[in-house]
Amino acid sequence: MFDYRQYKRGYYMPPVPCNDWVTKDHIDKAPLWCSVDLRDGNQALIEPMSLEEKLEFFKMLVKIGFKEIEVGFPAASDTEYTFLRTLIENNMIPQDVTVQVLTQAREHIIKKTFEAVKGAPNAIVHVYNSTSVAQRQQVFKKSKEEIKQIAIEGAKLLKELAEKEDGNFSFEYSPESFTGTEPEYALEVCNAVIDIWQPTPDRKCIINLPSTVQMSLPHVFASQVEYFHKNLHNRDNVIISVHPHNDRGSGVSDAELAVLAGADRVEGTLFGNGERTGNVDIVTLAMNLYSQGVDPLLDLSDIPHIAETYERLTQMTISDRHPYCGKLVFAAFSGSHQDAISKGMHYKVEHDEKFWTVPYLPINPEDVGRTYDSDVIRINSQSGKGGVAYVLENSFGMIVPKMMREDLGYAVKSVSDVNHKELSPDEVLEIFEKRYKKFTPVFKITEVHFRQIDGIQTTVTIEQNGETVNVEASGNGRLDAVSNALASHFNKPCEVCCYEEHTLNNKGSESSAIAYVGITGEDGKNYFGVGIDHDIIRASIDAMESAMNRSLYTE
Repeated sequence: MFDYRQYKRGYYMPPVPCNDWVTKDHIDKAPLWCSVDLRDGNQALIEPMSLEEKLEFFKMLVKIGFKEIEVGFPAASDTEYTFLRTLIENNMIPQDVTVQVLTQAREHIIKKTFEAVKGAPNAIVHVYNSTSVAQRQQVFKKSKEEIKQIAIEGAKLLKELAEKEDGNFSFEYSPESFTGTEPEYALEVCNAVIDIWQPTPDRKCIINLPSTVQMSLPHVFASQVEYFHKNLHNRDNVIISVHPHNDRGSGVSDAELAVLAGADRVEGTLFGNGERTGNVDIVTLAMNLYSQGVDPLLDLSDIPHIAETYERLTQMTISDRHPYCGKLVFAAFSGSHQDAISKGMHYKVEHDEKFWTVPYLPINPEDVGRTYDSDVIRINSQSGKGGVAYVLENSFGMIVPKMMREDLGYAVKSVSDVNHKELSPDEVLEIFEKRYKKFTPVFKITEVHFRQIDGIQTTVTIEQNGETVNVEASGNGRLDAVSNALASHFNKPCEVCCYEEHTLNNKGSESSAIAYVGITGEDGKNYFGVGIDHDIIRASIDAMESAMNRSLYTE
């Protein structure tokens, strides 16, 4: 039954307006990050990671730069317990990294959690109980006061056990299902917990507001967070954390607006793994900051490696369209997009631009380990002349003349269209060379000799249909003389309309020259050829030979 009438809004607005966050248009510094990949992310996997896999994942998180990492629910299973003990007993936790462990607000679970975390250099003990209307009524069948008392008793036990144990402990409390809880009641519970812990500047506590199930528009969540920001007890010594999920597809927006509203910390996962639709994607959040000139405090310079490791260890697949890390997120197939990117790249170089402003590319793909030849300009039947020219220049150093690009673009698009496939840079080069380089189905120029008499005199040896003939002509220059010789021999126009050349593969004495020649044929159309040789004159003659052959050739 698909009936919208069985649903209603399940969230609650703060009792007073909380909209100061609306006046802010950007985030000016990174929040504290806490990765929950090894707990929330891992428990959502069809096949949770093995001990060895979790250890490798932990090392990757440390390398990326996470300073707080939730490593699991050690009281929940022997596997979780063993993982934490392995980290501690093998001294795998750096001194500047804090591990976080999750526990329900139940006495025996809290006690086992403290046993598991013993010896960690720094640890956050994260205690929670559910506070939502639905959970109070349907699951626990307890009153508001009874639910609050569960939180209070849990907070007391954490403080008592921490005082008995050696170790650097911090406390975190979550009113689970916060998004379905009346904000004033959730505030009452959290303030009761804070009053017990009595945080100080040297030992702050964390109040975590989880959208355990996302239930509202992002601005509603922001208003709820701001309400807490303005009304929490001992606010200066409390870190407000958020833990967005993505049930409505707005986890990133929830997190960003929450930071504007006063949140100091974000719990999330790499690439948004997690229960149901996942947790908020910290990679996207961090790169959003990076793209606006804010240090994300995470090293994401090699996203391809991070993504490969993530997919291998979790057996999850990252979408090709996933922001910043998907295989296609920097790809431009559209001809107009390719042209704009190409021009933007040249503009940046020519004007020595300090800031990145290239059209269609929010960041420089090279910053995150991507390459232009395989990631940015992608060639298929929708591609344009600018994109094809860019691939040849960027991958092979060939600067195709503007006059020639339209003909080249149609040739490449035709191959892609017929074969119904994307073309690699090597395939584009193959089409380019087949069409323009040494294209001699009608004739070949086997020899050329020049004499400087009243300009340039030339003798061109032409081989056609198994016969060889010498043709003499003159011109203002060597190429003009050859052009006149071909026009005379074939009784067809061979007027040069385009000529460009440049050094190819700049390797000193071993460098080659590439010449591009366009001629106007009898039909008024332009025909192009390319020549490559150590000698620029020979390269130019080869290019003209191909261009003239193309004007004469009928398939």
